[in-house]
Amino acid sequence: MQPLKQHQGLWKTVSTKLRRTAKIWLPATVVAGCVVGLRSMGLLQTWELSTLDSFFRTRPTEAVDDRIVIVGVREEDLQKYGWPFRDRTLAQLLQKIQTTQPRAIGLDIYRDVPVLNGHDELVQAFRTMPNLIGIQQMPDDPDWQGVAPPPELDRLGQVGFNNVVYDSDRKIRRALLYWFDEHRQKHRSFSMKLALLYLKEKGIQEEGAKHDRKQLQLGSAVFQRFRGSDGVYVNADAGGYQILSNFRGGAGHFRTVSMQDVMSGKVSTAQLRDRIVLIGSLAPSLKDYSATPFTGSINHPPEHVAGVEIQANFISDILSAVLDNRTQLKSWNESIDCLWILAWALIGTGVSWRLRLPQRNLVAVFALGSGLVGICYGLFLAGWIVPLIPAAIALLASSTAVIAAIAHSEEELKRSKEFLYRVINSIPDPVFVKDSQHRWIVLNEAYSKLLGKPIEEIIEKSDHEVFPEHEADVFWQQDDLVLRYESEREHEEEFTDTNGTTYKIATKRSLHKDAAGNLFLVGVIRDITQRKTIEEKLRQTAEELSQSNAELRLSQDRLNYIANHDALTGLPNRILLYERISEVLITAKASHQIFALMFLDLDGFKQINDTLGHAIGDLLLQAVAKRLTGCLRTSDIVARLGGDEFVVLLPIIPDTNNVTQVARKILSTLSQAFAISGETLSVTTSIGIALFPEHGNQLESLMERADEAMYHAKKTGKNRFAFADQIPVEHLEILPDR
Repeated sequence: MQPLKQHQGLWKTVSTKLRRTAKIWLPATVVAGCVVGLRSMGLLQTWELSTLDSFFRTRPTEAVDDRIVIVGVREEDLQKYGWPFRDRTLAQLLQKIQTTQPRAIGLDIYRDVPVLNGHDELVQAFRTMPNLIGIQQMPDDPDWQGVAPPPELDRLGQVGFNNVVYDSDRKIRRALLYWFDEHRQKHRSFSMKLALLYLKEKGIQEEGAKHDRKQLQLGSAVFQRFRGSDGVYVNADAGGYQILSNFRGGAGHFRTVSMQDVMSGKVSTAQLRDRIVLIGSLAPSLKDYSATPFTGSINHPPEHVAGVEIQANFISDILSAVLDNRTQLKSWNESIDCLWILAWALIGTGVSWRLRLPQRNLVAVFALGSGLVGICYGLFLAGWIVPLIPAAIALLASSTAVIAAIAHSEEELKRSKEFLYRVINSIPDPVFVKDSQHRWIVLNEAYSKLLGKPIEEIIEKSDHEVFPEHEADVFWQQDDLVLRYESEREHEEEFTDTNGTTYKIATKRSLHKDAAGNLFLVGVIRDITQRKTIEEKLRQTAEELSQSNAELRLSQDRLNYIANHDALTGLPNRILLYERISEVLITAKASHQIFALMFLDLDGFKQINDTLGHAIGDLLLQAVAKRLTGCLRTSDIVARLGGDEFVVLLPIIPDTNNVTQVARKILSTLSQAFAISGETLSVTTSIGIALFPEHGNQLESLMERADEAMYHAKKTGKNRFAFADQIPVEHLEILPDR
């Protein structure tokens, strides 16, 4: 039952908190839901892609990747060698490059059919270069057959596809590493083949990630497979195995040498040795250019990037992630994106409700928006793509909604104040109206008169600005309870006016709301000073009477104790003993149970008393009483009849064996020496035992039989016990305590 009450109390607290903060979370949730809906329909994707591009362009310039060199085919090369190159020219170029011992050569030029003369030389060059990778274009449309690879390189398995993935704005932001054809056969991309050739020397090869075998891992780097709604994308084409490409730079970022310089021997061996050498077009007339995140800005005309430079970026992205631990681009899942958008909507509503004024809100939204941009840019530098545009829209929209609501609320508040003032001024009792910030917004003349100040001096102020601190604290706490739990409350308080006079008041507080949702705390005050004075006098009189009654009860209890207890030992006397025996008799008769009476008489006590005096004798009796009480159960009763005679009542016993054990324990306990006032004294006891109902069913008969049994034990040698039916007397044996 207790846990249920705790859960109910917790739920009540939570529900109250939710109602109080609904003005913050409700509009924020609606705004965030709308923004997420717009985003899921792809209406914000263009803005998000543009923002991502601006982050790329404003990022600090990265160092040139020295592992990659581009042999660029420029316009002057086309004029000299013609286009397409003859097979002999291409074979000579490849052989020139091969002599510099590059780690890999990438031929980003289609050569699916022979071109003029020298074809045999080109085929021979292909056969002698295991580090050469050619290109093909995979068919990505039923009406397009693609471009076939060089036949000899295809036979040698030295071909990679150069297909790229375009976004809706015809920009390339993703790298396609694998292509799966209609037969589910896997094809590697041109950039992937070259990267694997370079990494092969370091013993790094493709494998499935340890946490997910479907994810590509090279060395310690795991390349997260792109999903259609990752980052700023919505339902994008995620075919094949794509990754978000962390472009290193735009056009001209990689080290480049011209074809003519290579052919004429002007390029040194050191420039190409142990590197990946890419051969591709940089000539505008060949139109092998595409847009990337580095394409276009406000201050510069669009700058497209050559296809071979895009492939260089893809290769550099792979190698840098594996060998340099360079950051890969990654994104949150959709749930976290939604929470991120909701968080900024909540910030917008929360700040706007706190600041309230439109001018302040404008500054705050600008500052928060700048902070949002800074956070998103910082996360981008760390490799995270997070929703900036949706979060900014949520922040702005939620703040605008709150500002509009505040304007409407202020207008309603003004009308409500005027109405409340007309109503409460007709009430004779002091009345105040406060807002949720504990400030007075409406007061009547009776309140002003009670306080001793004009209304104009205290309106829009709080209790702490007018009353002593201890009174203001109480008023604030009581107001807060009503505002928090939205329940009517009456409380008695002290109220000190401006002249220092303190009144006792009873304030009834309640919560009201106008059409705009503004909360008003209305308090009605009654002066109860005279009533409290009378109550205080009555209370004092009642306390005095109560104290007198308590003293009388204490005296009565003391007299009862004296009348029922032995003055020397504190044990029950004969009167209390007989009461207890009578009670046990009634219970035993009703339940057919057994109880026992033990009559004890100390052996040798008279001699000690006569020899050492009554003072020592009294101390010995007290010690005997203490030992007897200590060796019995708490339910057993020990009483002193007088002199050296004691009675033990054992209520509700199982059988006579139990009584025998108790008797032996008493004999053993009392036979041990007593240390009294420097004297070592020894006494024993003789015990007579009577059982109910075996030896009697009345108090008097049981007492008589127990007394007779005690005398019988004493006559037969002392330090013994005997039962009333003359059970043979047992001598003391040393037995363990019961």
